[in-house]
Amino acid sequence: MLSIQNLTAAVDAKTILKGLTLEVPAGEVHAIMGPNGAGKSTLGYALAGRPNYDITGGSVTFNGEDLLDKEVHERAAAGLYLSFQYPLEIPGVPALTFLRTALNSQKKLRGEAEVTAPEFLKKVREVAKSLRIDMDMLKRPLNVGFSGGEKKRMEVLQMAMLEPKFLILDETDSGLDIDALKVVSDGVNALRAPDRGMLVITHYQRLLDHIKPDQVHVLVAGKIVRSGGPELALELEAHGYDQYLGVAA
Repeated sequence: MLSIQNLTAAVDAKTILKGLTLEVPAGEVHAIMGPNGAGKSTLGYALAGRPNYDITGGSVTFNGEDLLDKEVHERAAAGLYLSFQYPLEIPGVPALTFLRTALNSQKKLRGEAEVTAPEFLKKVREVAKSLRIDMDMLKRPLNVGFSGGEKKRMEVLQMAMLEPKFLILDETDSGLDIDALKVVSDGVNALRAPDRGMLVITHYQRLLDHIKPDQVHVLVAGKIVRSGGPELALELEAHGYDQYLGVAA
């Protein structure tokens, strides 16, 4: 589904990713773990097409198509979704308006019929209830005044409404207490499907106690230095990343 080959990327002319190779098949959840500054968030931003994150080498194919040849909105319409570590606030734009506009914009790009207001409201009520999101909150400007947990639940609501083919979760557990972590993780797990892939970026094992990965990859200094099963996350929790720092040099 997602194939990354020898990817190099720079931010403000500083090379961060240094020949990263990764394969994530459809139906699988892969976790990326690594120390601060390893390039975890850079990978997510580069795949999503964020400005100033320049691809300087390598290739990325998504469902057999060249991902890097697409503009940001085209990547989103193709089914790529990036959940931010720190979701943006958008004053003046109600969350409901944002959600429906985003959904119909993607459908238009794909040549699909737009969702009607009654259809949209029916589905958003169902999803919001499962995520413990009050409908009054959806009438407020997107993420403005929201707590960290509310912002992360809003991200999962967007995923459920947009139904992307591939999710990149950038430190979804950041700023969540135990209860909020379980609600958000349950929402993410509900999106697991045979035709959908996920890349979970995290520092800590605790998120992976709730979102069980098929594979775990250690990212250090811009490269994948080791891959393994879920037990690798437990090893990292116990022993840290120091053992891999020399490997990436």
